[in-house]
Amino acid sequence: QVQLVESGGGLVEPGGSLRVSCAASGRASSIYGMGWYRQAPGKQRELVGVTVPDGTANYAPSVSGRFTISRDDYHHTVTLQMNSLRPEDTATYCCVADATSGRYWGQGTQVTVSI
Repeated sequence: QVQLVESGGGLVEPGGSLRVSCAASGRASSIYGMGWYRQAPGKQRELVGVTVPDGTANYAPSVSGRFTISRDDYHHTVTLQMNSLRPEDTATYCCVADATSGRYWGQGTQVTVSI
């Protein structure tokens, strides 16, 4: 089993920046992929970006160039740096980890972009 705990998030004005982090515990050494999804009220969950075992990150077109995912395999953490935030980025951001035993989800952290 893998447990994921997110931190960060909060309220930011349009154009601002925010960082959210996720720490894995349990059988974290079995993780080969980590990333982020988000879900806005009334909308389906969507991919933000994920990292693959070679460290490469793939992003959704809506966030490419504005968001950056960093992964630390030694500490089993993944961080999402969000720049040039827009009101439409408002959502609950969830960490996801793919391990040999399956896919695991964090509880999510709220990001609100508003004046």
